[in-house]
Amino acid sequence: MQPWTWVLLIVVLIVIVLLVAVLMRQRRTAGLRDRFGPEYDRTIDTTDDKRGAEQELLDRARRREKLDIRPLPEAARARYAEQWRGIQERFIDDPAGSVGAAHTLLDQVMAERGYPTRDFEEQADLVSVDHPRVVENYRAAYAVYQRQSTGQATTEEMRDALVRYRSLFEDLLRPEGGGAGTGAEARTEARAGRRADAGLDGRAADGTDPAADGGRYDDALDGRGDLPAGQPADGTGMRPDAGPSSTTYGDRR
Repeated sequence: MQPWTWVLLIVVLIVIVLLVAVLMRQRRTAGLRDRFGPEYDRTIDTTDDKRGAEQELLDRARRREKLDIRPLPEAARARYAEQWRGIQERFIDDPAGSVGAAHTLLDQVMAERGYPTRDFEEQADLVSVDHPRVVENYRAAYAVYQRQSTGQATTEEMRDALVRYRSLFEDLLRPEGGGAGTGAEARTEARAGRRADAGLDGRAADGTDPAADGGRYDDALDGRGDLPAGQPADGTGMRPDAGPSSTTYGDRR
Protein backbone atom coordinates (compact mmCIF):
# COMPACT_ATOMS: atom_id res chain seq x y z
CA MET A 1 0.00 0.00 0.00
CA GLN A 2 1.31 3.39 -0.99
CA PRO A 3 2.30 5.87 1.78
CA TRP A 4 -0.32 8.39 0.61
CA THR A 5 -2.99 5.69 1.08
CA TRP A 6 -2.03 5.34 4.75
CA VAL A 7 -2.18 9.08 5.16
CA LEU A 8 -5.66 9.15 3.59
CA LEU A 9 -6.89 6.36 5.85
CA ILE A 10 -5.58 8.16 8.92
CA VAL A 11 -7.29 11.39 7.85
CA VAL A 12 -10.57 9.54 7.25
CA LEU A 13 -10.34 7.88 10.68
CA ILE A 14 -9.68 11.23 12.35
CA VAL A 15 -12.68 12.77 10.59
CA ILE A 16 -14.88 9.85 11.66
CA VAL A 17 -13.74 10.16 15.27
CA LEU A 18 -14.41 13.90 15.25
CA LEU A 19 -17.86 13.40 13.74
CA VAL A 20 -18.72 10.78 16.35
CA ALA A 21 -17.54 13.11 19.12
CA VAL A 22 -19.66 15.98 17.74
CA LEU A 23 -22.72 13.77 17.41
CA MET A 24 -22.28 12.44 20.95
CA ARG A 25 -21.94 15.96 22.29
CA GLN A 26 -25.03 17.08 20.41
CA ARG A 27 -26.94 14.08 21.73
CA ARG A 28 -25.83 14.88 25.27
CA THR A 29 -26.88 18.50 24.86
CA ALA A 30 -30.29 17.50 23.50
CA GLY A 31 -30.79 15.05 26.36
CA LEU A 32 -29.87 17.63 29.01
CA ARG A 33 -32.03 20.29 27.42
CA ASP A 34 -34.97 17.90 27.31
CA ARG A 35 -34.44 16.76 30.91
CA PHE A 36 -33.79 20.14 32.53
CA GLY A 37 -35.84 22.45 30.31
CA PRO A 38 -35.58 26.07 31.50
CA GLU A 39 -33.03 25.05 34.14
CA TYR A 40 -30.68 24.05 31.31
CA ASP A 41 -30.95 27.53 29.78
CA ARG A 42 -30.45 29.22 33.15
CA THR A 43 -27.34 27.16 33.89
CA ILE A 44 -25.85 27.85 30.46
CA ASP A 45 -26.60 31.57 30.77
CA THR A 46 -24.74 31.84 34.09
CA THR A 47 -21.41 30.78 32.56
CA ASP A 48 -19.40 31.25 29.39
CA ASP A 49 -18.33 27.61 29.51
CA LYS A 50 -21.10 25.54 27.92
CA ARG A 51 -19.23 22.28 28.41
CA GLY A 52 -18.64 23.08 32.07
CA ALA A 53 -22.30 24.01 32.57
CA GLU A 54 -23.44 20.75 31.01
CA GLN A 55 -21.00 18.84 33.18
CA GLU A 56 -22.49 20.56 36.23
CA LEU A 57 -25.96 19.36 35.23
CA LEU A 58 -24.64 15.83 34.76
CA ASP A 59 -23.04 16.00 38.20
CA ARG A 60 -26.37 17.09 39.70
CA ALA A 61 -28.10 14.11 38.11
CA ARG A 62 -25.43 11.74 39.51
CA ARG A 63 -25.76 13.22 43.01
CA ARG A 64 -29.53 12.96 42.76
CA GLU A 65 -29.29 9.26 41.84
CA LYS A 66 -27.51 8.59 45.14
CA LEU A 67 -30.49 9.93 47.11
CA ASP A 68 -33.43 7.83 48.22
CA ILE A 69 -36.28 10.10 47.08
CA ARG A 70 -39.58 8.73 48.33
CA PRO A 71 -43.16 9.69 47.43
CA LEU A 72 -45.25 10.99 50.31
CA PRO A 73 -47.93 8.70 51.71
CA GLU A 74 -51.47 9.90 51.21
CA ALA A 75 -51.93 10.86 54.86
CA ALA A 76 -48.81 13.05 54.76
CA ARG A 77 -49.94 14.74 51.55
CA ALA A 78 -53.32 15.54 53.08
CA ARG A 79 -51.68 16.86 56.25
CA TYR A 80 -49.27 19.10 54.36
CA ALA A 81 -52.04 20.37 52.06
CA GLU A 82 -54.04 21.39 55.13
CA GLN A 83 -51.03 23.16 56.62
CA TRP A 84 -50.54 25.05 53.36
CA ARG A 85 -54.15 26.19 53.45
CA GLY A 86 -53.54 27.66 56.89
CA ILE A 87 -50.45 29.50 55.66
CA GLN A 88 -52.37 31.01 52.76
CA GLU A 89 -55.28 32.06 54.91
CA ARG A 90 -52.97 33.92 57.31
CA PHE A 91 -51.27 35.87 54.54
CA ILE A 92 -53.44 39.00 54.72
CA ASP A 93 -52.80 39.37 58.46
CA ASP A 94 -49.12 38.37 58.44
CA PRO A 95 -47.49 38.32 54.97
CA ALA A 96 -43.94 37.97 56.29
CA GLY A 97 -44.91 35.20 58.69
CA SER A 98 -46.72 33.34 55.90
CA VAL A 99 -43.67 33.46 53.62
CA GLY A 100 -41.45 32.21 56.45
CA ALA A 101 -43.91 29.43 57.27
CA ALA A 102 -44.11 28.44 53.59
CA HIS A 103 -40.34 28.13 53.41
CA THR A 104 -40.25 26.04 56.58
CA LEU A 105 -43.05 23.79 55.36
CA LEU A 106 -41.27 23.18 52.05
CA ASP A 107 -38.15 22.20 53.96
CA GLN A 108 -40.19 19.70 55.95
CA VAL A 109 -41.76 18.23 52.82
CA MET A 110 -38.40 17.94 51.06
CA ALA A 111 -36.76 16.37 54.10
CA GLU A 112 -39.51 13.77 54.36
CA ARG A 113 -39.15 12.97 50.68
CA GLY A 114 -35.39 12.50 51.06
CA TYR A 115 -33.79 15.74 49.85
CA PRO A 116 -30.99 17.33 51.91
CA THR A 117 -32.06 20.67 53.39
CA ARG A 118 -28.99 22.07 55.15
CA ASP A 119 -27.61 24.07 52.21
CA PHE A 120 -30.05 25.96 50.00
CA GLU A 121 -27.95 25.97 46.81
CA GLU A 122 -27.32 22.23 47.01
CA GLN A 123 -30.98 21.70 47.83
CA ALA A 124 -32.12 23.73 44.82
CA ASP A 125 -29.64 21.98 42.52
CA LEU A 126 -30.88 18.53 43.52
CA VAL A 127 -34.53 19.54 43.34
CA SER A 128 -33.89 20.88 39.84
CA VAL A 129 -33.23 17.34 38.60
CA ASP A 130 -36.78 16.24 39.45
CA HIS A 131 -38.59 19.59 39.22
CA PRO A 132 -36.68 21.66 36.63
CA ARG A 133 -39.68 23.72 35.53
CA VAL A 134 -40.44 25.17 38.97
CA VAL A 135 -37.04 25.31 40.68
CA GLU A 136 -36.45 28.87 39.46
CA ASN A 137 -39.67 29.86 41.22
CA TYR A 138 -38.18 28.32 44.35
CA ARG A 139 -35.00 30.37 44.00
CA ALA A 140 -36.95 33.59 43.42
CA ALA A 141 -39.18 32.92 46.43
CA TYR A 142 -36.15 32.21 48.60
CA ALA A 143 -34.62 35.56 47.62
CA VAL A 144 -37.79 37.30 48.83
CA TYR A 145 -37.77 35.17 51.99
CA GLN A 146 -34.27 36.43 52.76
CA ARG A 147 -35.25 40.06 52.13
CA GLN A 148 -38.40 39.86 54.24
CA SER A 149 -36.38 38.57 57.18
CA THR A 150 -34.76 42.02 57.29
CA GLY A 151 -37.94 43.92 56.44
CA GLN A 152 -36.87 44.75 52.87
CA ALA A 153 -39.60 42.90 50.92
CA THR A 154 -42.86 44.54 49.88
CA THR A 155 -46.25 42.94 50.38
CA GLU A 156 -46.57 42.39 46.64
CA GLU A 157 -43.17 40.66 46.53
CA MET A 158 -44.21 38.42 49.41
CA ARG A 159 -47.50 37.63 47.66
CA ASP A 160 -45.54 36.62 44.56
CA ALA A 161 -43.10 34.56 46.67
CA LEU A 162 -45.95 32.58 48.21
CA VAL A 163 -47.35 31.77 44.77
CA ARG A 164 -43.89 30.70 43.61
CA TYR A 165 -43.35 28.54 46.68
CA ARG A 166 -46.69 26.89 45.95
CA SER A 167 -45.61 25.81 42.46
CA LEU A 168 -42.86 23.60 43.94
CA PHE A 169 -45.04 22.58 46.89
CA GLU A 170 -47.69 21.19 44.54
CA ASP A 171 -45.07 19.27 42.54
CA LEU A 172 -43.63 17.75 45.71
CA LEU A 173 -47.05 16.68 46.96
CA ARG A 174 -48.13 14.91 43.79
CA PRO A 175 -48.35 11.12 44.21
CA GLU A 176 -46.03 8.74 42.39
CA GLY A 177 -46.44 9.17 38.64
CA GLY A 178 -47.07 12.91 38.82
CA GLY A 179 -50.86 12.71 38.70
CA ALA A 180 -53.00 15.11 40.68
CA GLY A 181 -54.81 13.91 43.76
CA THR A 182 -58.38 12.68 43.60
CA GLY A 183 -61.49 13.12 45.65
CA ALA A 184 -61.46 15.46 48.63
CA GLU A 185 -57.68 15.89 48.44
CA ALA A 186 -57.81 17.06 44.83
CA ARG A 187 -60.58 19.53 45.64
CA THR A 188 -58.56 20.88 48.57
CA GLU A 189 -55.49 21.37 46.37
CA ALA A 190 -57.55 22.98 43.62
CA ARG A 191 -59.13 25.48 46.04
CA ALA A 192 -55.73 26.28 47.54
CA GLY A 193 -54.30 26.81 44.06
CA ARG A 194 -57.05 29.22 43.05
CA ARG A 195 -56.55 31.29 46.19
CA ALA A 196 -52.77 31.33 45.81
CA ASP A 197 -52.99 32.63 42.26
CA ALA A 198 -55.41 35.40 43.21
CA GLY A 199 -53.90 38.83 42.66
CA LEU A 200 -55.12 42.32 43.42
CA ASP A 201 -58.26 41.79 41.35
CA GLY A 202 -59.09 38.52 43.11
CA ARG A 203 -59.02 36.43 39.93
CA ALA A 204 -56.79 33.45 39.32
CA ALA A 205 -54.20 33.18 36.58
CA ASP A 206 -56.61 31.10 34.49
CA GLY A 207 -59.25 33.85 34.61
CA THR A 208 -61.52 32.10 37.09
CA ASP A 209 -62.83 33.71 40.26
CA PRO A 210 -61.19 31.89 43.20
CA ALA A 211 -64.19 32.81 45.35
CA ALA A 212 -66.78 31.37 42.98
CA ASP A 213 -67.70 27.70 43.17
CA GLY A 214 -71.06 26.80 41.74
CA GLY A 215 -72.53 30.23 42.55
CA ARG A 216 -71.09 30.20 46.11
CA TYR A 217 -67.90 31.45 47.65
CA ASP A 218 -65.32 28.88 48.67
CA ASP A 219 -66.13 28.14 52.28
CA ALA A 220 -62.44 27.54 52.96
CA LEU A 221 -61.84 31.28 52.81
CA ASP A 222 -63.50 32.04 56.11
CA GLY A 223 -65.47 28.97 57.08
CA ARG A 224 -68.77 30.33 55.78
CA GLY A 225 -70.81 28.98 52.92
CA ASP A 226 -73.96 31.06 53.22
CA LEU A 227 -73.47 33.62 50.45
CA PRO A 228 -76.41 33.48 48.02
CA ALA A 229 -75.68 32.61 44.41
CA GLY A 230 -75.00 35.64 42.25
CA GLN A 231 -73.81 37.97 45.01
CA PRO A 232 -70.75 39.75 43.54
CA ALA A 233 -67.28 39.88 44.91
CA ASP A 234 -65.86 43.15 46.13
CA GLY A 235 -62.85 43.06 43.80
CA THR A 236 -60.54 41.15 46.13
CA GLY A 237 -62.15 37.71 46.05
CA MET A 238 -63.43 38.26 49.61
CA ARG A 239 -67.02 37.89 50.71
CA PRO A 240 -68.61 41.33 50.75
CA ASP A 241 -70.22 40.42 54.07
CA ALA A 242 -67.11 38.93 55.64
CA GLY A 243 -65.43 40.45 58.65
CA PRO A 244 -61.72 40.78 59.47
CA SER A 245 -61.32 37.01 59.74
CA SER A 246 -61.85 36.59 56.00
CA THR A 247 -58.58 35.71 54.27
CA THR A 248 -57.41 35.87 50.67
CA TYR A 249 -54.33 37.01 48.80
CA GLY A 250 -55.99 40.35 48.14
CA ASP A 251 -55.29 43.41 50.23
CA ARG A 252 -57.50 44.19 53.18
CA ARG A 253 -60.17 46.70 52.17
